[in-house]
Amino acid sequence: MREQFGTGTGSRERDHARDYEYLVLTVSKGESVKEARRALAEHAEYGKWDLVRTRLYIGGSRKYWLRRKVLRVEATV
Repeated sequence: MREQFGTGTGSRERDHARDYEYLVLTVSKGESVKEARRALAEHAEYGKWDLVRTRLYIGGSRKYWLRRKVLRVEATV
């Protein structure tokens, strides 16, 4: 399983209009659905990510798009 941040084909990016950030998980053909489900559950539980979209490709690979709301912290002086 590969998490894609910043560079490469996927990215973790900020959606300024809705204040969400996105994470794309790519699962190769040889990896089990059980492993993918475990990884998604960990991200949801510990990272507060929500599953937005799932895509199954012809070759058997899968991509999962997750998002979470960006919490803005303002300095108090």
